[in-house]
Amino acid sequence: MSEAPRRTVVIGVGNPLMGDDGLGLAALEALRDEWEIPAAVELVDGGTWGLTLLPAIEAADRLLLIDAIDAGGSPGTLHTLERDRIPRHLETKISPHQIDLREVLALAELRGTLPLETVAIGLQPARVELSSELSDALRLRLADLVTAVTQRLVSWGHPCRPRAALAQSPGE
Repeated sequence: MSEAPRRTVVIGVGNPLMGDDGLGLAALEALRDEWEIPAAVELVDGGTWGLTLLPAIEAADRLLLIDAIDAGGSPGTLHTLERDRIPRHLETKISPHQIDLREVLALAELRGTLPLETVAIGLQPARVELSSELSDALRLRLADLVTAVTQRLVSWGHPCRPRAALAQSPGE
């Protein structure tokens, strides 16, 4: 008997009102709409929720973050950051509303609950400014990003299939 897949949490993060910063949420929506994802994978709209994401992160065996990743590349470049390369740190804050994902990840790490298998997958943003639309560079690479996410899920034992393939498969 094969071992059941471990619980995986996929969190799309970002601010959809800040152009390319909304990439994580756009990719999460495409993942929900266009792919058949197994029940062992929880898809979480992380938006700009900060500390409220801590319970979902701590409950995960594996964590996959989808976000715009500024690594100094050309706009639209696909980046994958494994756990040890994902920025996380605590800073002094003026307000509790300033907590971002880096602090949440740092807190989970301090509590010993950051999953050992944590990865961030995203695209190099072209622009982060007041706008409700992704730049052309990211919009054109969105499907590639979603494919990279599903490939990681498959490598973790979660079979993912495009819904279009399901619609074309008779008898399934």
